Amino acid sequence: MRDNEQKIIIVGCARSGLAAAKLAREAGCVATVYDQKAYTAFHQEVQEVIDELKGLGISFYLNEEVSLLDYDLIVMSPGVPTDLPFLEAARQQGKKIIGELEYAFTFCKAPVIAITGTNGKTTTTTLVGQIMKAYNKETYVVGNIGRAFSEDVLNIPEDGIVVAEVSSFQLETIETFHPKVAAILNITPDHLNRHKTMENYCQAKYSVFKNQTAADAIIINENDPYFAEVKRLAAAQVITFNNQQSTHCGAYQQGDYLYENIAGEKALLCAVKALKIVGAHNIENALAAIAICTAFGVPRNIIMETLKTFMGVEHRLEYVCTKAGVDYYNDSKATNVGAAIPGLLGMHKPIRLIGGGMDKKISFAEWVALFKGRVQKLYLIGECKNQIMDECRQQGFLDFEAYNTFEEAIQACYLEAQNEECVLLSPACASWDMFESYEQRGDLFKEIVNHLEG
Repeated sequence: MRDNEQKIIIVGCARSGLAAAKLAREAGCVATVYDQKAYTAFHQEVQEVIDELKGLGISFYLNEEVSLLDYDLIVMSPGVPTDLPFLEAARQQGKKIIGELEYAFTFCKAPVIAITGTNGKTTTTTLVGQIMKAYNKETYVVGNIGRAFSEDVLNIPEDGIVVAEVSSFQLETIETFHPKVAAILNITPDHLNRHKTMENYCQAKYSVFKNQTAADAIIINENDPYFAEVKRLAAAQVITFNNQQSTHCGAYQQGDYLYENIAGEKALLCAVKALKIVGAHNIENALAAIAICTAFGVPRNIIMETLKTFMGVEHRLEYVCTKAGVDYYNDSKATNVGAAIPGLLGMHKPIRLIGGGMDKKISFAEWVALFKGRVQKLYLIGECKNQIMDECRQQGFLDFEAYNTFEEAIQACYLEAQNEECVLLSPACASWDMFESYEQRGDLFKEIVNHLEG
């Protein structure tokens, strides 16, 4: 525990921010939380956490003025943009600003595996977490996957393992964060409303390996357009994965089987048909997990057994039910175009597609180009539905309709879908214009679908 009476202010009253505030207080610091929203704007669950933290002596400024200059350290929640004027002013005054991921890492004694990328992070992190738990029961899965690093870090022993899903938002504000094994699964346009340019977005992703040395490992997708740049910049050992051909040092698919040759010797891991997860994107996720865990030193038999039993993750091409001969799938985690494309390619029936959501200033052209011959009709919701409709018109796809509510779109799918078709929620957009999270969007979809008449 630290007992230095350091004054810390946490900006952002979401899960990560609240966890960082509690960690700061437990470390003996004076902790304050600031958010531009009022107390009444938060849901009851968040209000209950706020009340609990107030009881621990943590102060809150909610929808009130506060001077960041009165504090020794500013800790950012990942959802708060780093270029807000009051943060820029504090930075110009020499105030130290870091993110919750970085702050938690300063307390961490265990080695860290960090997984980032535009798509596939949650599936790969979950799979790696299961493999590592089979290897070491003191494995903690944290980060962007749902449980903040700050919530667990004081409980993680030195001989434990941290598996962290890390986003570009979290990586923007790191200084010393140093994973033993890092992975960049892929990079495609995303979050450009925050990062402004692809160069900025890529630089945020590259931060995952900036503190690594030759004793560490960086896992990258050999088929990614940014592979060469990562290889040029990384000081760590570069290990690759490839679902199209064998690789010099890494994990790869050859025919119907998955192999690894990281130690120089080719070794069979499992047959593709033995995997419970389906689709080319999930083969890539499995290969990334093989490379990550092998690089960490996990025995091959543990990796093999876990691969064969892994069932995937919720909200990612999740089968919900079949009603009147129509299959319903929840792919709410497809929050960008790159994440939504595997859903279209993975369905083997005509698709009734629910799409749209918050506008992240990305192009939908590549997604819409796949509609012909696959999508019977597009059911649009959210703030960027007009942008998507414009793209559809430009590409000559006219089977679309916009709806005012999520429920209306689902009901329309139910009434119009024919036997041997499928209804796919795969929005290609963030959820924050209508929902708290993609999880809430997916949960509501499943709830509504399960209550439809058979």
